[in-house]
Amino acid sequence: MATAVAGGLGAELDVLVVRKLGVPWMPELAFGAIGPGGIQVLNNEVAARLDASAVAEVIRREETERGRREQRYRAGRPPLRLDKRTAIVVDDGLATGATARAAVAVARHLGAARVVLAVPVGSIEAVGLLARAADEVVCLLTPPGFGAVSRYYESFRQVTDDEVVRLLAGYAAGMTRTGTVGECR
Repeated sequence: MATAVAGGLGAELDVLVVRKLGVPWMPELAFGAIGPGGIQVLNNEVAARLDASAVAEVIRREETERGRREQRYRAGRPPLRLDKRTAIVVDDGLATGATARAAVAVARHLGAARVVLAVPVGSIEAVGLLARAADEVVCLLTPPGFGAVSRYYESFRQVTDDEVVRLLAGYAAGMTRTGTVGECR
């Protein structure tokens, strides 16, 4: 999704790794999300109902995975530099908005002057929540009775680590040839 947006804008592409914090017995339901730099966004309505030790274990496990993915995807490249720039954070959709809220918080922490969130589909509630966190939210579809992001895709498979590395490397090689500058996740 992000490669299509960055390509369409002629913008630079980078990765901002955040991880959803899923309820232990229902991992697709987020009680929050984490990002680099110690960024943590919690849905207190859900997190408050969970056992503190279970919350701590999920955070520990997801931070380990977040760090592993960031190291793999960055392949030795330095962390994002967003000082005084506009960051366009791209996500595949907003159910609770937890990971997108964490990504927006990380972009701000990294110095972005403006943060735009771009998603094809989202729940009305999550889009409203993100409208207060980001400077702008571009969401093409906010259907009533949203359900899950996967309902709005013909195929909604996980992108593998190898695919992410390949897309980032391939995009960077193409950008080097064109010399275009911008920002995108």
